[in-house]
Amino acid sequence: MRVEVLRAWPHRHESRTLEISEGTTVAMALDAAGWTLDAEFTALAVFGVAAAADTILHEGDRVELLRALQADPKQARRLRAERRPLKSGR
Repeated sequence: MRVEVLRAWPHRHESRTLEISEGTTVAMALDAAGWTLDAEFTALAVFGVAAAADTILHEGDRVELLRALQADPKQARRLRAERRPLKSGR
């Protein structure tokens, strides 16, 4: 079966399509791609849903290596809202 593994940085990405056998885990797919989790890529997902290294893959899955967040999403939203001018009528 065929799966894709993907990692991305600002302004570029790298992906590999792999032919794997039934029962292959996320960790096995990463090994096949020659990639590992490290200080830069700290988490895994399959189609944007958090996954563990022992997650079994299915035909057509996309494994994503995720980088650590640069900022707390709630705090970033709060800061954007503070900078936005208030609209009249509200």
